[in-house]
Amino acid sequence: MTDYPVRPIVKPADLTHAMNGLLRKDVLRKIGPTSGELHRHAATAWNCLSMAAFFDKISLDHVGAYRSLGQQTTLFKQRYSLTPQGRNITRKMNGQTYYLRDGFAPSSTPGMSNHGWGLAIDIADCSGDRLAWLLDGNAEKFGWSWEVKNGPQAEAWHIRYVCGDAPPRGVRNALASFPELNA
Repeated sequence: MTDYPVRPIVKPADLTHAMNGLLRKDVLRKIGPTSGELHRHAATAWNCLSMAAFFDKISLDHVGAYRSLGQQTTLFKQRYSLTPQGRNITRKMNGQTYYLRDGFAPSSTPGMSNHGWGLAIDIADCSGDRLAWLLDGNAEKFGWSWEVKNGPQAEAWHIRYVCGDAPPRGVRNALASFPELNA
């Protein structure tokens, strides 16, 4: 079983009075190579991480970034039910216990997701060389950390930006060489 490095999130200052899943457009930035948005600092860190991966011949795509409260609710309703399931992974919402449906990956209770802060991203096909590259210190160098260290709720593909307003070393170095990444 893989242990994923976990660091606590330091939120950017402009999220202090924000509401999860209801972020103002001016704190979000579009990211590539596919569509999506992240908090502006997380977007810069993602773009820098993706560029470093490209130079190391690793492709980084994502399948989930910022999620509005409505998107979080829709995802939750697809993945959870009030009926106990085989894996017994649960979430609480409105005083009720919801069970993860068999065959689905976990998600947070709406309003509790780091995707709702624009700080989390789900990496497409995060396994093999791609996962090894991230675990080899590259995710951390660019300000990313996993949510769960190990166990049934650990997700190799789910990382979150943890550096608040202070750009990590990898981002500073990338921006010195390619300032357009912060545009």
